[in-house]
Parts: sequence; C-alpha cells; structure tokens
Amino acid sequence: MEAKAKARFVRVTPQKARRVVDLVRGKQAAEAVAVLKFAPQAAGATVLKVVESAIANAREAAKRAGERLDEADLFVSEVFVDEGPTLKRFRPRAQGRASQILKRTSHITVVVAERERTKGSAR
Repeated sequence: MEAKAKARFVRVTPQKARRVVDLVRGKQAAEAVAVLKFAPQAAGATVLKVVESAIANAREAAKRAGERLDEADLFVSEVFVDEGPTLKRFRPRAQGRASQILKRTSHITVVVAERERTKGSAR
C-alpha cells in the first residue's frame, strides 16, 4: 500500500525545505513525525502537515480497500521538494532605483509505503 500527499505553492524556498525533508527521508512514519515536531526550521511545520496527510491518506485507502493497515509498518519511501512559481516584487532603493526581490515557492511531495515483511519474521 502506497499513499501520497502534496503541498503546492508553499511560501518557503526550495533550498530551505530540502534541508528539512532530508531529515525524514527513509525513516519510519512515526519517527518522521516526531523529528518534524521538534525541528527548529520554519519549513518543519509544513512538512509535518504533509507527512501526516500522507499517513491519513494511507489509512483511508486501506479502509476503502478493506485491507488491514499497521501504521508501524509505514515509512517515508519518497519525499522531495520541487520549485514552484517565483513571485517577483520590487523594493525601492537609493536615487530612485528599484531592486528586484524574488519570493520563491515550493511544491512538497511525500510518499509513504508499507514495509514488506518477510515470511520468517514474526515481529
């Protein structure tokens, strides 16, 4: 079972968001949520929402399919940040000039999947 969640047009630069998503790539879903709750970066709150949304999407997909989902088996299989559109603003400068300010946006995507259990493992 695989579930995906996206947050588009998030007002955080992709470079700063990538620093946060690198913290949770490949981790168990519950561990990723715990790490993001205490991440000092501002993008941590947004990434946390997307991870929690992906977990909820997996839960709902399993319920619709009539399958049993153990949330302890969920892990962050894919997480990436793409660049969104850039908002262009101008700031007045000295002697009547203006300088451009680029306000960057991000698209954050999180995919959670269930770990495959081998036949011999009893947990």
